[in-house]
Amino acid sequence: MISKLHYITQGKTSEEHLENIQRACASGAEWVQLRLKNLDPKTILETAQKAREITSHFQTRLIINDYYKVAKEVNADGVHLGKKDICPLTAREYLGKWYAIGGTANTLEDCKKLLEKKVDYIGLGPFQFTETKKNLSPVLGIKGYKTLLEKLQTETPIIAVGGITLEDVSDIINTGIYGVAVSEAVTQNFNLIPTFHKILNAPSTNEQVYKLGDNN
Repeated sequence: MISKLHYITQGKTSEEHLENIQRACASGAEWVQLRLKNLDPKTILETAQKAREITSHFQTRLIINDYYKVAKEVNADGVHLGKKDICPLTAREYLGKWYAIGGTANTLEDCKKLLEKKVDYIGLGPFQFTETKKNLSPVLGIKGYKTLLEKLQTETPIIAVGGITLEDVSDIINTGIYGVAVSEAVTQNFNLIPTFHKILNAPSTNEQVYKLGDNN
């Protein structure tokens, strides 16, 4: 089962990533993606092992960004592959059927390629400008999501990603998007996680209005 809220880790050091994972899990995160960039293989593996320990304690699913072999070595729950990473079919052959495999997409063509390769979910974005990711693809916005979803007509979960805040979620979900991946907004305030869950799991987001700090 793919979670409707994906927390993508942030941090200037591996220790900060782990601290943020701890906070996210303690605040109710069900799905955490460990996204480490520009670190040596040894540090990546050690950080992933510690992340697995934390997430296992909270029964939170752990996804490793990019490093599919590390995902298997630490017994994570899956891997998320960027557009320039290894082919999902190669990762599937290595990992087996029990691991979740997600892929990044920006266009209709990207999505179709990933669907052909039988990914479990697609991270589609960016929704809007974000400084979290370098070499940002063209921004999609609400209109972009509606257009792509109408053309795709897929049951594979599509996860919106890229600069998403709590205030954006209802409008995004009303396009037919399955869920959202959030980084900065959650890192700044982990107490928002229950409210994200509330909105994402509401029967009709059109009828729900949530305000910052409303975690009841």
